[in-house]
Amino acid sequence: MKRRTLLQAAPALLGLPGLAQAQAAYPSKPIRYIVPVSAGGGSDMVGRTLTERWGQVLKQSFIVDNQGGGGGVIACQTTARAAPDGYTLMQGYVATHGTSPATRKLPYDAIKDFTPIGMIGGTPNVLVVDARLPIKTVKEFIDYVRKNPGKISYGSAGQGSLTHLTMELFKIQINSFMVHIPYRGVAPAFTDLIGGQTQAMFPGLAAAMPHIRSGRVRPLAVTGLQRHPQLKDIPTLDESGFKGFDAQQWYGVVGPAGMPPAIVKQLNDTLATVLRAPDMREKLAIEAIEPTVMTPEQFAEFIRKDIARWTKVARERNIQLDS
Repeated sequence: MKRRTLLQAAPALLGLPGLAQAQAAYPSKPIRYIVPVSAGGGSDMVGRTLTERWGQVLKQSFIVDNQGGGGGVIACQTTARAAPDGYTLMQGYVATHGTSPATRKLPYDAIKDFTPIGMIGGTPNVLVVDARLPIKTVKEFIDYVRKNPGKISYGSAGQGSLTHLTMELFKIQINSFMVHIPYRGVAPAFTDLIGGQTQAMFPGLAAAMPHIRSGRVRPLAVTGLQRHPQLKDIPTLDESGFKGFDAQQWYGVVGPAGMPPAIVKQLNDTLATVLRAPDMREKLAIEAIEPTVMTPEQFAEFIRKDIARWTKVARERNIQLDS
């Protein structure tokens, strides 16, 4: 009798929306992928290149949703408020989960409000100077700064940006002063560097490469612990005596807090498959990005360390911006 009752009830139970959804294999519908910048540009290219290939591995499509504005705040709030079911993901990057939490009061918690899925990759920053200056090494640059106190200025992509904080970290370590000139983006900062209005900058490698190739700026060193394939002859700052000096424009994938561990693992495993493909490395090389595979735990620790690094710099240099 009990068996017959259960069999009769089975169709009705399976018809319950919640149970049917729970039994459906993930992913059973398109995944929304929020990119916290407007369409076009390097970050958007990374997101679209990644999701095209990721969708093929997962056998499900991604819908790229560009949500620019507020330095990534709008995208972060949207993601944090979404259901933690694996159908809303976001491309976090150094601003949303690194420099902004260190320098601004934000309406989201970069650690508590998100589930780390995995790293995509990063590109180093590169110390460049006006090619007309008599400087060819980091040591010569430091000597030049010290011999010209208060006369050397550097540009950045804006207050609190990675280009700003990286140079401030460098200034702390060399114990010397340079005037900071913030711009609204890295392009106008390069215009004045090339024009001689400023003397140095610490841009991301992708933005710097066209100017390095043209010979208008001279690279002295890259951040990170390994030389970059596109600048094999340029030493790292670590090699130049700045042990452990690291700063990079990085990209990764996060979701809302509280995502099921099984879905997180599936996403991380398939993301790793995509990143290890040779054609993915070639595509990301356009933005000078080296694919980097991390577990969710490793990526979570990476985010914590990046926020801690830039928070320390911001406090020491009294860099605190309005939200």
